[in-house]
Amino acid sequence: MLKICCAGVLALAAARLPAQGPSPDLFATMQEMSSALGVACNYCHSASRGSGVPEPKKDIARAMMAMTRDLNARVEAATGKTGTSVTRVQCVTCHRGVAIPGQLGDILTRTLRAQGAAAAIAQYRDLRQQYYGRQAYDFGEDTLLNLAQRVVESKPDDAIALIQLNLEFNPRSARSYVALAHAYTRRIDDASAIASLEKALEIEPDNGVARGQLEQLKSYHRKQ
Repeated sequence: MLKICCAGVLALAAARLPAQGPSPDLFATMQEMSSALGVACNYCHSASRGSGVPEPKKDIARAMMAMTRDLNARVEAATGKTGTSVTRVQCVTCHRGVAIPGQLGDILTRTLRAQGAAAAIAQYRDLRQQYYGRQAYDFGEDTLLNLAQRVVESKPDDAIALIQLNLEFNPRSARSYVALAHAYTRRIDDASAIASLEKALEIEPDNGVARGQLEQLKSYHRKQ
């Protein structure tokens, strides 16, 4: 929600500025906040100045600005530090360049539950294309592995699809192959599970987890 702080500052400042326009310092502040939130001024400034048309995001912005000030005061009180010696909460602390702040895993989980694995995979690809290499989301292998773990017992096919997506971007991830093997066992596909564990051991020959699971599977190999 801190995303709207930038435009909110514009709204508050504009009402108090002389006719010649904002000061250079205000412009710098606006640019900093706009970058942190990933928005342009018209995100909140949706109506012409003086038109009287409601702009509800400005009210949210004011509330978020007040929240940020309160959080910083609490941090100072808790640490006993002030000024530059204390880490300050800013818009970028939560938003990191995205419109609606949130953990990538939580975003994908909501999509997975509401629309299924295909939609979650498409969403991951879209977000990765937009934000990879920036500070917005964690595209490390743990995000998809954790998501797959949440559904593997009830929906192994969804878990397999998510792990395969992870391997597309992390082809040398032994952990992904171990997780993939577990998903295959939930589908009673031991042949594919064994192949996945063997691939994990190609990448990490000393992976004790993969070796132990492989030996166990081979000892009671079931047929699908």
